[in-house]
Parts: sequence; C-alpha cells; structure tokens
Amino acid sequence: MILVANNLTKVIGKRTIVDHVSFSLDAGEVFGFLGPNGAGKTTTIRMLVGLIKPTEGSVTICGFDVRRQFEQAMRNIGCIVENPDLYRFMTGRENLEHFARMLGVPREEIERVAELVSLAHRLDQRVGTYSLGMRQRLGIAQAMLGSPKLLILDEPANGLDPAGIREIRELLRTLAHERQMAIFVSSHLLGEIELMCDRVAIIHKGQLLREGSVNDLISSRREMEFRVGDVARASEIVQSKGLTFRADTDRLWISMDESEAPPLVAAFAENGVPLFHVQRHAETLEEMFLQATGGETVD
Repeated sequence: MILVANNLTKVIGKRTIVDHVSFSLDAGEVFGFLGPNGAGKTTTIRMLVGLIKPTEGSVTICGFDVRRQFEQAMRNIGCIVENPDLYRFMTGRENLEHFARMLGVPREEIERVAELVSLAHRLDQRVGTYSLGMRQRLGIAQAMLGSPKLLILDEPANGLDPAGIREIRELLRTLAHERQMAIFVSSHLLGEIELMCDRVAIIHKGQLLREGSVNDLISSRREMEFRVGDVARASEIVQSKGLTFRADTDRLWISMDESEAPPLVAAFAENGVPLFHVQRHAETLEEMFLQATGGETVD
C-alpha cells in the first residue's frame, strides 16, 4: 500500500475532531475524500502530511511512518491545497526551476513533468497569462517534481469551468492508471468525484461513515422507480405487500430487485392504477452522500 491511515484520531480540548478513521490507498488509484462542513477532512489531510500530530493512530507512506520517519515519508508525497502557490510574474519554467532547487531535483525533471501535464508548449510564458486550468496543471506539475508515489490534492478543480474540470479529471486518471501513482482528492464536486475516482470515503462528524469503490457504494441501494397516475392508491398497494418505498407527487421509488417488478406492475393494473414508466433507479454519489450524512452539504 502507498498510503495507510490507521485509527487516526485528533482530540482538541474536549472535542474529538477526527475519531478513529482508517483507510488505505494503493498505486494506480484515485481516492476521493468527502465530507460536510466541519466533518474533519482538513484535519485528516493535515495529519496525513505531518502538519499536525494525531492524538492516536498512525500514517504510513510507502512503508514510512510519518511521525518517526518524516523525511523519508515526505519524499514520496506531492501536495497542493486549493489554488497552487505560484509566482505569476515568472514563467512556468522559472516557477518549476525555483521549486526544483528547493527540492534538490535535477532540471531535467522540469521537462518531464511539464510533458506529463501537457504544458511543455507554454512553459516559457508568464504564469500571469495562464488560464486557471493551466495554473492548476502547473501546480500539479510542481507537486510531481521528484517523482512522488502519492499526490494529495485539496480541491484540484476549484474555480474551473466545465472544460477545465474535465481537463484536470482526465489528467489525474491518466497519472493514476497509466503512471501508477496513488492520488488522494478532497473535493466538494460530488458529480466530478463520481466520474474521477475509483474509491471514495465519506467522513461525517469525525467518523468514517462509508468507504469503498464508487460502483459498490452507489449500487448498494436497490430501487425501482415507478411513475404512476395515482400515487396514493399505488402507495396503499405497495404497503400491503410489505415493501419499503418513498413517494413524490407522481412517482414511487421502491426497494426491490428488477426481477420483482412484474408482479407489482400486474397489481397496479388489476387495481386500475395508471402506470406510465418503470425503470431501475441508479443512485448517484450525491444521493448516497446526502442520505449517509443526513442531507448536509460538502464544504
């Protein structure tokens, strides 16, 4: 495993900010970290990169304990938080040269990372002329200097237009799946996380509520959607069969497998309930998130 967080806990005074949170991340994965305001996301990220010490638990990166082997662990991490800290009066190349000197990385690395993020053709232009998406890509290039095994990115698509968001998504998936990097992404864009990530974790009030592959999490809730002409009568029929459901003005979502639908369709027909449409309801990551957190929004 590239990253292992084991029982991470942070207590400040009498308040538990993060409560025994555990997860892991392997090479080639994009891992999404989600949570509402005050859930403990930022505190967890700070513990991952050694900015604050956990009250309990541990973090290992490529086998190195962040507390006991800090320098070795940090050599394997690249990190950006929200908007990258770049010098706009300098060129992209000059920015990367500056950070390469700080890291003791050879200048040849600059061409490599610029090529990876598709910025080689604009490297000698001032960063002040870059679009926000290009600055985000330059920030990712900066984080990749030194060939880290793990990228930790907080809101990498923050402020981007749809084209820029797609650019960053495709870049991160390419880096993970083709370059076998482990990428940890914290974001409030739930639809984008669903498209970008292989696995996600949801933290709420300091505790990890759910963790797993995106497909497993959003398909764990089996529902069929029925659009009907008489919701009240349809609800009575569904209740009589002991099925769990939720209703709206013209439709019901019923917890059942697709194979169980035909008898219910027949029951609606026998009782004169107009039925206009039936389909399997595919839950989105946003719906699953809101259900898990009681409707609280991400920050």
